[in-house]
Amino acid sequence: MQLREKALPAREYFELARVMRALTARYGARLLINDRIDIALAVGADGVHLPESGLPLAVARELLGPTKLIGASCHSLDKAHDAERRGADFITFGPVWFTPSKARYGEPVGVTPLAEAVHSLSVPLFALGGVTRERLPELRAAGIHRVALISAILAAPAPGVEAEAFTALLDKAA
Repeated sequence: MQLREKALPAREYFELARVMRALTARYGARLLINDRIDIALAVGADGVHLPESGLPLAVARELLGPTKLIGASCHSLDKAHDAERRGADFITFGPVWFTPSKARYGEPVGVTPLAEAVHSLSVPLFALGGVTRERLPELRAAGIHRVALISAILAAPAPGVEAEAFTALLDKAA
């Protein structure tokens, strides 16, 4: 689970992160905090996810230590290779297709660069941006085993049902 609340003031973000840490611990899930190493450390999160414009990976590693996870958002193949060289434990790559939350990063990268990233990186890669259940076969054909998404779940009429359907499809494909 990645907690990503860019608009919240620090205190509210911290309080939400504490609640999420309790929930993820209860269910045996990992918690990553988006772009806030201080909050990740304060709540005992499993790691952070850094945007391309975030702290350098080396600084994040120094602050978090060797056992916490560090993910990196990358919007090009070059940036993904650079993040891997700098020590990212995993990479989110995209947007693969258009999605409103990633529109400011320019045109979607598409499936071909995603497939190139899958085959040239050794760290786990998550496809993001416009991911839907209907697009999972295309992602699988590109070599993707992991996805990161927001709207496909949260905008669904029954988010819990949609999350279970995604999980079942991903488990079946694995």
